[in-house]
Amino acid sequence: MTGSCITMEGGALKVPSNPICPFIEGDGIGRDIWRAARRVLDAAVEKAYKGDKKIVWKEVLAGEKAYKDSQEWLPKATLDAFRKYLVGIKGPLTTPIGGGIRSLNVALRQELDLYVCLRPVRWFKGAPSPVRRPDLVDMIIFRENTEDIYAGVEWQEGSEEVQTVLKFLRGTMGVENIRFPETSGIGIKPVSREGTERLVRAAINYSLRYKRKSVTLVHKGNIMKFTEGAFRDWGYALATQEFRGDTVTERESWFLDNKERNPGLTVEANANLVDPGYKWMSPDKQEEIQEEVKAALAMWDTHGDRKWTKKLLIRDAIADIALQQVLTRPNSFDVIATMNLNGDYLSDALAAQVGGIGIAPGGNINYDTGHAIFEATHGTAPKYADQDKVNPGSVILSGEMMMRYMGWGAAANLIVHGMDRAIAAKTVTYDFERQMDGATLRKCSEFADDIISHM
Repeated sequence: MTGSCITMEGGALKVPSNPICPFIEGDGIGRDIWRAARRVLDAAVEKAYKGDKKIVWKEVLAGEKAYKDSQEWLPKATLDAFRKYLVGIKGPLTTPIGGGIRSLNVALRQELDLYVCLRPVRWFKGAPSPVRRPDLVDMIIFRENTEDIYAGVEWQEGSEEVQTVLKFLRGTMGVENIRFPETSGIGIKPVSREGTERLVRAAINYSLRYKRKSVTLVHKGNIMKFTEGAFRDWGYALATQEFRGDTVTERESWFLDNKERNPGLTVEANANLVDPGYKWMSPDKQEEIQEEVKAALAMWDTHGDRKWTKKLLIRDAIADIALQQVLTRPNSFDVIATMNLNGDYLSDALAAQVGGIGIAPGGNINYDTGHAIFEATHGTAPKYADQDKVNPGSVILSGEMMMRYMGWGAAANLIVHGMDRAIAAKTVTYDFERQMDGATLRKCSEFADDIISHM
């Protein structure tokens, strides 16, 4: 079957009934899980659309398969295919050792400027979990994909380059708090206003489209004030400037709620309720908080009288507290927007709560150009390669994300339904079977069969 290109028109994807979608099979277990996933994805499309829609798969090479074919780990033709066809999917890739590309996954994200790493995390009934209430986990992580430490600005301990950097820091910049300068490697983490704004904008647009309740900006701004603290400040600024009618910040909600509970409350009393140390603050700081109260109350027509409760709540959380609270009270979090490293920690920690990385999907997206690569989020596990053994859930659910991104929601829903029923029936691969009482062990290919049969 011949296919057509997905295009981007007027800021929206235009998906034909026969889109060409490039795929990278992946290394190691990638071969097994992709074969299983492809059958599930094709079956879902067929069952949902009765032949009116069909994906035309186009294999492109990366990783070990590409290197054996062309002596290149990431051929230009592969990048060109993703640029041309916009939307594709990939399995896990081996990171080459010994120079050139630090990570093929990072290279793909940076070459195509896929600035959002989208990681939905939810529990499927019956999946083994180390926590008591995995059913409370239903979060979407927007992880910034192109900045932070993954931008790779660092210099090795003892090198001539690091000595130059240290000389600049200690001399020109007057930095005195590097504890062991002669044996330190040095790294720089860029966090930009533009990078922050496009990530937070994407998170808010997604939340409004899918009627989510809140966006939490996760950061370590109490320590890194001009990078992670700036991320928080830029995120709040964008939310209140570009989405004023649709959002309310957490502090604004407190000021409005206080006024609703006590209509006669003064500005000063309102400020003191939110900041109990208000009366000991400097006059300048007190005035700053008073202006914050006044600005919140000035929105009374659009946000007062409990109207704020129907708005998208914008809040923030310090990263270490967030990592604790996603365990202790996960239903306090909905959509999370955060930087690259924080997002890496959070997404894997959350995946562990709902069954592990083997069932955790992911997508790398540029919402401005439409480019997107959906991917299995785990490694290549070469010792299990070609054994038809491992859980294909990560790449299958990444395909579900791809369908939903393309607007093929009926097919996406069938995949989720099939996965839900297969796990609930305890017909699962070894990673789940060994943790579940009364489960039936299924091969990778057989688990795909079960998902299809339950659609």
